[in-house]
Amino acid sequence: MTAQHARIAEKFGLFTETWTPKIIGDLNENFVKIARLRDDFVWHSHENEDELFVVFKGTLLMDFRDGTTAAVQSGEILIVPKGVEHRPYTNGEEVWVMLVEPKTTLHTGNEQTSQTVAIETQVRI
Repeated sequence: MTAQHARIAEKFGLFTETWTPKIIGDLNENFVKIARLRDDFVWHSHENEDELFVVFKGTLLMDFRDGTTAAVQSGEILIVPKGVEHRPYTNGEEVWVMLVEPKTTLHTGNEQTSQTVAIETQVRI
């Protein structure tokens, strides 16, 4: 395998759809993904996987079932532990995030909704 190099801003310029992760690299048994987010997503959890969010643009809001909300700004990270139910959303602005998660991580955990994107259909760019 050769070294992987990517220009993040250029990768974000290759698509416009929201809540549809794009794979930009592999790291051990993990995918490195980017996604554009806007408005609301679904409540979900990942039973066996932690999730790392790196915010590149905007402010990602994350609700948790204990009633707390994390506001993650550009240049910040949020790690959601496995099994913790969460709901990402934005305040209407477009937010750019990078995700690092195991290759087995289901987009919406065990929840299947119209926003779910199956792993096998997540495009590599």
